[in-house]
Amino acid sequence: MDGVPKGVPRVPEQRRPDSTPESATTTGPAGPAEAAALRFGVLGPVRAWRGDEPVSTGSPQQRALLAALLLREGATATAAELIDALWGEEPPSQALAAVRTYASRLRKVLDPGGEARRSGGAAATAVLVSESGGYAVRDLAEGALDLTVAQDLATEAEKARSAGDLCHARATLRRALALWDGETLAGVPGPYAEAQRVRLEEWRLQLLESRLDMDLEQGCHAEAVSELTALTAAHPLRERLRELLMLALYRSGRQAEALAVYADTRRLLADELGVDPRPGLSELQQRILQADPSLAEPSSPAPEPASVPVRPAQLPATVPDFTGRSGFVRELGDILASAEGRVMAVSALAGIGGVGKTTLAVHVAHQARTAFPDGQLYVDLQGAGARAAEPETVLGSFLRALGTADSAIPDSLDERAALYRSVLAGRRVLVLLDNARDAAQVRPLLPGTDGCAALVTSRVRMLDLAGAHLIDLDVMSPDEALALFTKIVGEERVASERKAALDVVAACGFLPLAIRIAASRLAARRTWTVSVLAAKLADERRRLDELQAGDLAVKATFELGYGQLEPAQARAFRLLGLADGPDISLAAAAAVLDLPVEDTEDLLESLVDTSLLESAAPGRYRFHDLVRLYARACAERDELAPSERGSALSRLLDFYLASAAGVYAIERPGDRLVDHLETTSYPGLRFDDRHAAQDWLYAEAMCLLACARRSAGRPESLPRAIDMLWAAHDLSESGANSREYEATAEALVAAARSHGLGRAEARALMTLVNVHHVSGRFERAEEEAERVILLARESDDLLPVCWARNARGIIALYQNRHTDGEEHLSRAIEHFRALGDRPGEAAALCNLSRIHLATGRTQSAVALAQEGIDIYDGMGNSMRGANARYALGLALTQSGELRDAADRLQEALEVFRDSRQRLWEGMSLFRLAEVDLAARRAARAAANAEMALTVLRGIGGEWRRGNVLTVLGRALSGIGQTGRAHVCWQEAAVIYEELGSPEAAEVRALLSPVQAA
Repeated sequence: MDGVPKGVPRVPEQRRPDSTPESATTTGPAGPAEAAALRFGVLGPVRAWRGDEPVSTGSPQQRALLAALLLREGATATAAELIDALWGEEPPSQALAAVRTYASRLRKVLDPGGEARRSGGAAATAVLVSESGGYAVRDLAEGALDLTVAQDLATEAEKARSAGDLCHARATLRRALALWDGETLAGVPGPYAEAQRVRLEEWRLQLLESRLDMDLEQGCHAEAVSELTALTAAHPLRERLRELLMLALYRSGRQAEALAVYADTRRLLADELGVDPRPGLSELQQRILQADPSLAEPSSPAPEPASVPVRPAQLPATVPDFTGRSGFVRELGDILASAEGRVMAVSALAGIGGVGKTTLAVHVAHQARTAFPDGQLYVDLQGAGARAAEPETVLGSFLRALGTADSAIPDSLDERAALYRSVLAGRRVLVLLDNARDAAQVRPLLPGTDGCAALVTSRVRMLDLAGAHLIDLDVMSPDEALALFTKIVGEERVASERKAALDVVAACGFLPLAIRIAASRLAARRTWTVSVLAAKLADERRRLDELQAGDLAVKATFELGYGQLEPAQARAFRLLGLADGPDISLAAAAAVLDLPVEDTEDLLESLVDTSLLESAAPGRYRFHDLVRLYARACAERDELAPSERGSALSRLLDFYLASAAGVYAIERPGDRLVDHLETTSYPGLRFDDRHAAQDWLYAEAMCLLACARRSAGRPESLPRAIDMLWAAHDLSESGANSREYEATAEALVAAARSHGLGRAEARALMTLVNVHHVSGRFERAEEEAERVILLARESDDLLPVCWARNARGIIALYQNRHTDGEEHLSRAIEHFRALGDRPGEAAALCNLSRIHLATGRTQSAVALAQEGIDIYDGMGNSMRGANARYALGLALTQSGELRDAADRLQEALEVFRDSRQRLWEGMSLFRLAEVDLAARRAARAAANAEMALTVLRGIGGEWRRGNVLTVLGRALSGIGQTGRAHVCWQEAAVIYEELGSPEAAEVRALLSPVQAA
């Protein structure tokens, strides 16, 4: 950070005697095995270990003697110095005898066999030696003292930082700081120990400040706010910590809070010390007021990667038979070569599908790799498809490829783009953006930094992409086209039929993709001649005029490739084209084709060989967008039994429904939802491990939701699609796929309503109730839940009634309608019991516990929550059991049993984290902050509330955010940071007033004393 020394702090020097005996600096002979195994700790209680076994260090005074010797690092301490260290100016009359006694006892425990060896005449080197009327600790193994290890690590971190390796420096400092185990020299009496405590605590804080400074340099400002809030509470007069907190808040978009920190600090320093803030802090305040651009982003490249800095090499393989385009290769190569010293070089290639944009771009990128030693990024933006890649999703992928940890990747597009540019600063990276939709999609993905370059391909000319070098890529010249055809087919076969070969490339419209596919088919059919191929292409009914076809100009060539497929391959090609989604897994493809996985893999790999299918990753396949459209056209045209198309999609839906039900069942043992889902004819995957099940669900999320949306137009499949969405409702609570889940739910509700399927509509609405509840849209959730009950009753479907009642009960709690809430939840419990749904009953009991809590019935609230826990634990349902522990934690908080409350909430937090339930992870942190406030642990409350805000970004809705801000304000006020507290309460008040929430009055009351002051 500007104006701050960049070195890692060294341990402050301690005062030593003027002279050191020669033996103190001379390495003696190796000690006995016992000595080599000894380890000591002073960064905490004074302790000793022999191997892994603790060694008793005796009374406090005896530990004080040991500490004084250890901290002298082998130098001899005279008896007088030790007496002064232990008792200061008022030693007892027998101080010298006491020192000798302590030394004797220590020698016996540190070297228990030493006396016997010495009395037997054996040479031995003691750990604690007597010398010149004093004592010393000698001959310790390397790393035997935790302080020495910390010093070595700090030195290593300083070297790494000087070399520009901030990642290693941060990690090394974390290791050094982890050596502290509470207060240094805890419980050790005497003036010497007190002086050393002060010295080493100051050093620890300096190391911590240095590590936090590097955190901010690498863009981890949001994560640092929580830690810095707690540290400023613990060390309110330490201006460096306040300065770091101001910067972290400012970079997190919280300018008002950053300025409030300065106001709090100035007031505190004036009240406590009668001084003004130091110039560096005042200067930072002015720079924040002026929105100094140099403060906006970290000065160092990237957040900390998982291991070592990553050099991505994502370019697809270049084709070995690349032909022609020499002018374009030269032109693009010159532009990329000029990237050094320029603020980014951008070249945008435009042309119809199949003209060879990607092939040319990849070829040029490979040739330019040496000019971009820090890596190459690649992405297919799917711009020609119905659902082009979202820029924020691509940025997340790029940041991970560049070594950014998932936890450091922000949610919004603008924040991700800013972090992406920061990560690329100082690097030379080439970015290939393939198949872009438009300039708006591309702009956030451009590096924008000196020395980087971008290649963009698209089917549209990007006239509005500022500063781009535009290239319109046309079809090949006849000579180039013939050369490409010859390379693929072979010189011998083409030489004797040159005219026929020219006819072939002309029939392909000189389009590279069409030529490549046609030539590949001919090469694979040794009995065909070039003339046979030319004759087939001569039939205009088998190809489209490229001028008329636009993006479908390669359809005739696809037809040629399709016509060469074996019957089983052709069927697979047609049916796989029916599936939506970015790609398809091998297991899902097997469901579509109704074949064993092994046979399916053989077929798909054979289609990959024909270039009609792409291998996206091991076990996953995808169509080029045009090929997918062509495959669907073939399915509509050529499938002898039209019902086979419906059957293929039905099997795929069955597969996803059965697999999602399997995930639900393994995560929620005993839950009866899986017994009330639509039956399936095709099986899904079986999961033996909860984490494997979760991995599958999140990996298949986009494909699963796409399948559900496709089913909206097929009434016979709609009920299964809706049940699949219900079984996969974890996707709505994780934050990762919430928007796609909500859009799918709305589409299915509309479809069920238009087809008059009341039972299906009720279940689809139930998924929307969950979405609105998670997002804090309680009025809409209440409306939808009321309609669920009406529709489900009409169709005699009790399960949605149960869950709708449960939802209305908790919504009524949020809206302070406690009588209504109790009625809904009591009826939900009755319904769940009628169905024999014990987990559902437990959920309603836990929510009823919260109603009792809100109406002052604390003891019954505790009992109801405990009853829910007992049900879940009896069924081994850990995830739902975490919800019950959350409810019990709230009840225990209000009953004043704060330690038990914190334990239950911590247990819930760990399960929610492990289950990727971001909403409930954040809410558990929020509730822990409330417990900390009740226990008068304001600093810890502030840290937990800050973490809750970070976790709940983009999920949970504004009402929940207002609640967290209110508690954070209370915590900040408790640690004297009233200015920041005021900012938090103001933001919460605005949220509540916009929502019309009654909490607005409470927050305004909190603000009134602040405003009056």
